[in-house]
Amino acid sequence: MVNNYKKTLTACYLGFITQAISANFAPLLFLKFHHDYQIPLGKIALISTVFFLTQLAVDIFCSYFVDRIGYRKCVVASELCAAAGLTGLAFLPDILPSPLTGIIVSVMIYAVGSGLIEVLGSPIVEACPFEHKEAAMSLLHSFYCWGSVAVILLSTLFFAVFGIGSWKWLACIWALIPLYNIYNFATCPIEHPVKDGRGMKINRLFQVPLFWISLILMVCAGASELAMAQWASAFAESALGLSKAMGDLAGPCMFAVTMGISRVLFGKSGDKLNLMKFMIGSGCLCLLCYLLASLSASPVLGLTGCMICGFSVGIMWPGTISICSKRLPGGGTAMFALLATAGDLGGAFGPGLVGMVTQHTGSSLQKGMLAGCIFPLVLIVSLLILGSINKNQKKKTPS
Repeated sequence: MVNNYKKTLTACYLGFITQAISANFAPLLFLKFHHDYQIPLGKIALISTVFFLTQLAVDIFCSYFVDRIGYRKCVVASELCAAAGLTGLAFLPDILPSPLTGIIVSVMIYAVGSGLIEVLGSPIVEACPFEHKEAAMSLLHSFYCWGSVAVILLSTLFFAVFGIGSWKWLACIWALIPLYNIYNFATCPIEHPVKDGRGMKINRLFQVPLFWISLILMVCAGASELAMAQWASAFAESALGLSKAMGDLAGPCMFAVTMGISRVLFGKSGDKLNLMKFMIGSGCLCLLCYLLASLSASPVLGLTGCMICGFSVGIMWPGTISICSKRLPGGGTAMFALLATAGDLGGAFGPGLVGMVTQHTGSSLQKGMLAGCIFPLVLIVSLLILGSINKNQKKKTPS
């Protein structure tokens, strides 16, 4: 029976790779868009903002409507939107009156796909009849990391061989992955994490203290991850004087590699490890990495802190989902959607805080990184509170 669900796992793995393509491909072309279409850099920044806001809107949409529509229809639609958006990126800027409008429309379409797979991938895997759900969840989320690394490295290689002028061909090539995955999701077995799709309503979820702590954990997970990931390239350039390409490879690319390693290690050995202790240890390591990046006088040590930070944040997002789904098995789609929303909010707020502090401290990125210490610190405290609640519940439970 379990073998039948290997196709489901493969589909979800490719879904997370598709999400990585959606998030990482367009940013590689920002300067190309600026030069070819004469789009001001200030408006180029709208691309990332629109992607995030669309994905956030989809998270909220999922919490209300996915159970009514059905998992299979929505997850097939996620791959269809991703393929259409990536293909549209190659054609719409030249077809529509404004190139920026063409880019934004394409980004919104594939952001819908990205948002849907972000919400649906985890509950689909959670519902599969595997023994070690926490390990399976961690391994699933590692594919986003490997997808990010592949997009950066393979796109860089493609541009080196064929020239960046061939980026439209590459957009269509990347679109083949979600296009193929439509078949996988259309034919693989998909179970619902809650019987008959009757998960907890949103108002009931907000009455559970554990869920509030989980939301805080997700905000901190998203903030801890993206505050470092999005500023790693700038840190590598400013601290070490590296070129943009080398900064991308030494910064966000290595960050994604170490994050993927963390998730694979837990995915392979998760059944032998205590998730709560592993997450607390990861939180402490993350705090140490932020302190190393912000306080070290050595640029090399600072960059090392950035890289190792990827390893420390690897378990935070999937680990929080596993903790919440295990303790709230009736949470349903609304729970997964709201957790994803909280993670995305943290992913928006974290880099923003680092940037704001950097701007107000004489462009000192190290001081911005120091402000980012608040996220792993709150995560550690929240996990300790959660552990205390669990101990009290076990004491009250009669043996």
